[in-house]
Amino acid sequence: MRVFKFVLAVLLWIVVAFCLAATVLPHFLDRIYYEGPESAHYDGARFFNPDGDDDRLRTPQGSGRFGFLARYLLGNDGRPVWPERVSVRESKPAPRVDGQAMRVTWVGHATLLVQTNGLNILTDPVWSDRAGPLGFGPTRVAAPGIRFDDLPRIDLVLVSHNHYDHMDLATLKRLWLRDRPLIVTSLGNDRVMAGAGVPARALDWGQSLEVRPGMRVAVTRNHHWGSRWFSDRNRALWSSFVVELAGGNFFFSGDTGLGDGKWPAEAAALGPIRLAAIPIGAFRFEEKQMAAGSHVGPLGALHIWQGLGQPQAIPIHWGTFRLSREGYDTPPRLLGAMQRCAGADSRRFAPVAIGRPVEIAPMGSPGPSPDFAKLDACVRAGQFDALR
Repeated sequence: MRVFKFVLAVLLWIVVAFCLAATVLPHFLDRIYYEGPESAHYDGARFFNPDGDDDRLRTPQGSGRFGFLARYLLGNDGRPVWPERVSVRESKPAPRVDGQAMRVTWVGHATLLVQTNGLNILTDPVWSDRAGPLGFGPTRVAAPGIRFDDLPRIDLVLVSHNHYDHMDLATLKRLWLRDRPLIVTSLGNDRVMAGAGVPARALDWGQSLEVRPGMRVAVTRNHHWGSRWFSDRNRALWSSFVVELAGGNFFFSGDTGLGDGKWPAEAAALGPIRLAAIPIGAFRFEEKQMAAGSHVGPLGALHIWQGLGQPQAIPIHWGTFRLSREGYDTPPRLLGAMQRCAGADSRRFAPVAIGRPVEIAPMGSPGPSPDFAKLDACVRAGQFDALR
């Protein structure tokens, strides 16, 4: 009887603890990152995509959410095998690139070093080995293309949103302590970084600030979502950026879906774009999927590229962290196949090697626009189905 009472008491305390956790934890894990007036993309509590939210995880038809997530996390969902590690040839950038010459180095995932006009720019800097909280999350298969200690002094950092594979607080802290750069982000993300002792300037879509005389950075619309925990979803805004420069602007898409497809032209309206960084990976969670709501694949990336005016572009957000189902090099292979189908100039939107500096040519006339009607016909005919 005493054992029975003891077990009953333990079970009772477990139930009480569970009830307390269910009551307290959602409020504890929630964070108020931003408070301000309602707008076309903020309802007074959370941000949203004005072109319609489709950022929730959709499981394949006939698959329960728990079963889908379990199979995905355990890696037994039939996905192609990724390499555990890929070789990377690191480079050591020059301290500065003066004048209107422009040099860019893909560090990996969404991290780029852009050097031009005597300005060193970093996008979504991530040097950590894992992209997730408390030591959990995907492990990078490709080392950073530049050793952190080989980075030149950084002047401007762009942080698109607060997901762990884009906002790496450990890296941001190292950059701030070393270089004191200007860190620009969208509304609410400054509160997240401030908690790690990293000051940032947060702007709304459509706002801009001067970096140096004749150089401005504008925060522009894209289509995504934000969260660091569970119930803090969309408490902070997501964005793309335009850095206005002599010799042509630099556009950084951040992490994005296509949405209404109108926002790239909004960014291009700020001036001719010389270089664009556009994501092509983490778009597939079931067979033959070409986009995932808040992530574009090569098909959506080509639409973004056209909306920007077909500038010189570098595909990013692939081949570093495994976030979805497609194969390691499926995104660039699929991009090339789609460009050939659509008759697009593949030289202007071509993959680059991690760590390899690339010289960006001066502004030039774009080639022929992609034939999207032909491309859609290729998709419907299953011409890309073998690229898993």
